[in-house]
Formats: sequence, structure tokens, C-alpha cells
Amino acid sequence: MFQHLPPLQSLRALEAAVRHRSFTRAAEELNLTHSAVSHHMRSLEQQLGTALFRRVGARMIPTSVGARLAERVRIGMTELDEAMTEAKAGITPDATPAIVRLEISVMTDLAVQWLIPRLDRFSKLHPGIDLVVRIHADISAPDPYSVDVGIWHQRVETPGFVTRKLLDDFVIAVGSPDLIATVPGFTLADTPKLPMLRFAYRSWRDWQVAAGLPPHEPTRGPIFDDSGLLLRAALAGHGVATARSLLVRDTLASGELVQIGDVRIPPSLEYHVNWRENHPRERAIHAFWDWMQDEIAATVPLQPSPIKSR
Repeated sequence: MFQHLPPLQSLRALEAAVRHRSFTRAAEELNLTHSAVSHHMRSLEQQLGTALFRRVGARMIPTSVGARLAERVRIGMTELDEAMTEAKAGITPDATPAIVRLEISVMTDLAVQWLIPRLDRFSKLHPGIDLVVRIHADISAPDPYSVDVGIWHQRVETPGFVTRKLLDDFVIAVGSPDLIATVPGFTLADTPKLPMLRFAYRSWRDWQVAAGLPPHEPTRGPIFDDSGLLLRAALAGHGVATARSLLVRDTLASGELVQIGDVRIPPSLEYHVNWRENHPRERAIHAFWDWMQDEIAATVPLQPSPIKSR
């Protein structure tokens, strides 16, 4: 029985090397030497009669066989780890089901402005799932194997991953009522009279053109590389800003911000939800995905802007 199985350490080395795309980083994680990891890989390749990696510059890129085998090993080791956890806790088939811990990585703005205020509703609906929320701020996606679910601006193109766009959204202009009230009889055309907060990944020009205003990009004032911080500045009355409608609907509904006109432009970046195919916690992942879709559908719809276009 199990006569084709190599040593567990070899399988662990394979999984780590595929995940890191590096024998050196795999060795560091497993407290092995680089030569030990190389030896494990050579032994596996000899046993299987096929290559598991190819070198591209300084990186070790897994072949399709290597990537698929590593994914199956990852699933198997996850199952073993969960079985050991259950056994240690004395969990039996008729006992209370174990809590599933789901690690998710979320873009900072989406987490702060939309997800975190709704987490209590998820917990009440799915008491058997504990979310571990990790914040991600870079445009580039991190290692997709590092978490169970990644909600990032980039799609994961690695074979063996599911990628779905979170929603079709649009960008609007907003400002605090107190700031806008400083311009008597404010209309959309008065927008350039107010401080225009700048975002590193989006120009004001597209909104200005869509609004029929001269496309003059502001040249002074702070520049924010995180839209969550940009919105905090707008809420504080430091200036008007462009923002995704999903991220400001709660503050628009509360009256903390108001929309300037009814101009809508497409976002420059989308939110993509990524997870591994055949994930051992796939049921919990689908529960989280379905909950997000339900929450988006229930998000307060935009009301007509109280600020006239002209």
C-alpha cells in the first residue's frame, strides 16, 4: 500500500519550491540546505521520469506536471494538517464541526470602506467560518498561494486558479457638504474652485471631460496612493475627490459625502477575486463569494445628486 509514495520531506520540498519559484526560499522555509532541496527534486524527477522544473534566469519555473503535482500535494497536506488538528482536539464524526479558518487578502480601500463594516453580518450568517483578513496595498498581486482568497487589482493567471471579477463599478466625484457649502449656489461647474484631491492611479481629466469641463489636472496638493486615505481626506473636508461608487455609497447614504453631479466614468482598475481550484476549503470559499455578491446586490443604490450639473 502507498508503494509509489516518495518520502514526505521530498513532497514538502516540491510544494514549497513550486510556491516560491525558488529552491533557496523553499530551503529557508523548511530549514534545509539548497543542495538538499535540489536532491529531493532530482530524486522525484528520477522516480517519475519527467522534469518538474525548468530554470528561467534566477527562477525555477515548475512544468505543468510539477505544478499539478504540487497542487495535489498541497491539498493532501492540508487535509492531513486538518486531520491532525481535529485528532488533537478530540473531534469525532458526531462532535461539533470544527471551525474553518479562511485567510483572505484584500485591497486596503475595499477592506476599510466596504468589507470590515459588514463582517459582523458574515459572522452571524456563517458562524462556522473565521476570517483572517490581511490587507494588501500594492497594485501587483502577492504570491497567490499565500492565502486562501485574494481580492486584488490583478487577475491571477497561474494555472489552477479561479478568478472572478467582483463587480462592474464606476467612478464618481464626491465632497463633504460643509466644504461644498463654502461656494454659494455650488454647481458641477464650480468644482475647480475647491481643492481637488489627487490620486496616484487616477487622473481628474477623464471625469472633467465627461462633465463637460476643461480638462485641467490639478498641479498642487497632496497625492494619495491609497483610495481609502483619499476618501478619509475627502470626509475631513480637505477637498473633493473621485471615488468608486461601491466605496462611497455608505457615506453618501449617511450624508457624510455628497455626489457632485451625475457624471460616471469607468474605473482604471477592477477588483478580482482569486482562489485555487479544488481548494480543501472550497465550500467556505464559495460561501464567502456568495455572501459578497449578496452584499453588493444589497448595497444602498445611488440617489440622484443634489448638486446640479449647471
